[in-house]
Amino acid sequence: MALFSQPTARALAILDLLMANPHQAFGLTEMTRRLNLNKATCHAILTTMSNYGFLVQHPKTKAYRLGPSIIAAGHAAFAQFPVLEYARPELESLQNELGIGFAVTGRSKMHMVLLALYGQSASIKDSFQLGLRLPNTAPVAACFTAFSPADQLEAWLTRAHDARGGYHERLDQKLRVALIAIRARGYEVTLRTDAEAELTKQLSHINNSWSLTELEDITNKYQYDLCDQHYHLDRIDPKARYSVSTISVPVFVYKEVPVMCFVAGSLDKPILGSQIEEIAARIQQSADRVTALASGREKIS
Repeated sequence: MALFSQPTARALAILDLLMANPHQAFGLTEMTRRLNLNKATCHAILTTMSNYGFLVQHPKTKAYRLGPSIIAAGHAAFAQFPVLEYARPELESLQNELGIGFAVTGRSKMHMVLLALYGQSASIKDSFQLGLRLPNTAPVAACFTAFSPADQLEAWLTRAHDARGGYHERLDQKLRVALIAIRARGYEVTLRTDAEAELTKQLSHINNSWSLTELEDITNKYQYDLCDQHYHLDRIDPKARYSVSTISVPVFVYKEVPVMCFVAGSLDKPILGSQIEEIAARIQQSADRVTALASGREKIS
């Protein structure tokens, strides 16, 4: 069983809440209500984080917001992950050109993380907040896994089987076919599912009661439910219409493993397979430019 530190989780929950609501500040009472924390415990954490500059407190309202140490941490993260700076103008251009929302996702060992959002889709921004972590477990994060070494692929599959209590041959075959299709065409297409609709609903509700454990339970259930649903579009018929959830294109820099993915979403109605191919081709052009810039093969004009 993985180790879990409750004090650390409480501090991270505070940061998660403030990152998910960047235009709001929260007082002690509201913070304890949303995070379901003891008032004295919450106050001690907030005071410590404020003393070290991770939070600042308004002198009159006494509400807390993110502080300068977080800004410094963000700049340090950008310095170690400069590809995001190259991605911004490309995604803003794509959003304006195609009229759909875009996101950037990254990956850690156990999670896929929402790094940036572009576009005007209120429903996505209200539910899928920056910093949202989804399990890096099949079938989630397939666009990363399709271009990853074999050991990472097998670990990704194993976590899905373990979540269901043991090996499932049909599930294993379905997931491997999806990865082969993604790698062959160079991008991932996912379809709208009941699991996604339920996740969106639960995420919109959880904003009133921010809890890392509750978030983890909701996202783990989402991953579990996706395994039983038609999630990946493996074959594209240019003349057929599909209810697409996302189109994801990997971005490579130094190695043959994606550092992040560009994700097109907020597709409000079914689209033709030919439109999927056109959107994916346009995103791939942007991803290739970002790769060239970040790897130094192309200079900024």
